[in-house]
Amino acid sequence: MGKASFVIRRSLQLVATFWAVGTVLFFLFRLMPGNPTSFVISPQMTPEARRQIIESYGLDEPMHVQYVKFLQNAITLDFGQSFHSNAPVEDVILTYLPNTLVLMLTAFVIAYAFGITLGVLSGWYRGSRFERSTVITALLARSVPSFWVGLMVLWVFGSMFNLIPMAGMTSPGIEHENFLTMVLSVDFLKHLVAPALVLAYYFMGYPLLIMRSSMLEVLSEDFIDVCRAKGLKERTIMFKHAARNALLPIVTAAAIALGYAVGGSVLIETVFAWPGIGREMVRAVLRRDFPVAQGTFMVLAATIILLNFVADLAYGYLDPRVTYD
Repeated sequence: MGKASFVIRRSLQLVATFWAVGTVLFFLFRLMPGNPTSFVISPQMTPEARRQIIESYGLDEPMHVQYVKFLQNAITLDFGQSFHSNAPVEDVILTYLPNTLVLMLTAFVIAYAFGITLGVLSGWYRGSRFERSTVITALLARSVPSFWVGLMVLWVFGSMFNLIPMAGMTSPGIEHENFLTMVLSVDFLKHLVAPALVLAYYFMGYPLLIMRSSMLEVLSEDFIDVCRAKGLKERTIMFKHAARNALLPIVTAAAIALGYAVGGSVLIETVFAWPGIGREMVRAVLRRDFPVAQGTFMVLAATIILLNFVADLAYGYLDPRVTYD
């Protein structure tokens, strides 16, 4: 199978996956108990007014008709209007998604910068106390629930020592002209530090362990002995030759990890009251706001699916030995 055939096959799988995710989301939310119109219909309304509101949201139509319309609208990225705020779902997503991306990308960069560096050093100094401590740190980072770490950080550094803000991403009463000026402000950075570092600690274990394993494989190659025979410095061999060749699994895994990083924002955004898309998704589910819940779920699912697709393509591009059989 050639590369073109592989891309076509993966693209078809991509479409099938999107359809499956959308179908599950559609029926899952409609099978949940509770009335989705309870936030917009008042008991004081007349039966005629209630009927008109239900018709305006298309909830009076048969299930199969709603399903077909949902798929048609999903193709054009039209997820309808929120039952709660009556705002278009696209506006809700565009309001909260940038906040999530700033938090996730900051944590992701910190995690991979420290994770790769520690992975290189732990693989180079195999059998040392440093390696044992870094491996234990990585395992703890992947094992301890991130929400528990977040709560401990808030309790110690927020409540006891008052060093970090307890919630939100800006202080009350502070307004900014636009999103960029807010992100570049000192007040925003103070609110960003705690949730970003907690997430970075959780994400760090993944690249650290992968980089360590990859380094151990590379260090057994013959070209490392050749570099030493040439009289190259140990630091040069470690970073310029060994680490450079060990980066391939990290590069391809990073795309997948980034997708899960965006999707894994729910707990941290809830703990730190960060107004992101993950927290809004939870609130939409609790108040039975189907359009917002479906739209946010689809955005997160699409991010993970597309980045998996990018990782598949990147692996073949970065490693010429990969064949598309």
